[in-house]
Amino acid sequence: MKGLEKYEAKILIAWGEAISGNKKIRSWLVKNGYPELSVFCYALCNQDDARQWLMDNNFPHLMALINGIERNEQALNWLGSNGFHLLRNMAMAADGSEASMDWLQNMHPVFGIIAGKMYTIKKQIDDDNYDPHKINF
Repeated sequence: MKGLEKYEAKILIAWGEAISGNKKIRSWLVKNGYPELSVFCYALCNQDDARQWLMDNNFPHLMALINGIERNEQALNWLGSNGFHLLRNMAMAADGSEASMDWLQNMHPVFGIIAGKMYTIKKQIDDDNYDPHKINF
């Protein structure tokens, strides 16, 4: 579980709720010493300053997770070659890989739930980006 081993189950559950949009829990994460998990939520939603914060504050693995969700092969390869196999599977599951989601649900169910929440956010963003009614001309 390289990259996520320091987090207790309750923190991971809170992270999942924060990913789903719970702003109170996002604030709670910051106040309780987990700003990276809160910032991740903003970075997942394409906020550039949040993405830069992850890189500047020694969380490249979390940024690689987001890039992997966005089908960046270089990020997926980096996660794999640096031993972040769980994060790599989370990225692929959040991008729709059924095999990765099955693996997570069988081996690390909490991370399967979190990847499912990431998938939902990614799908919302993609739907918004490709909705012809929302395109600015």
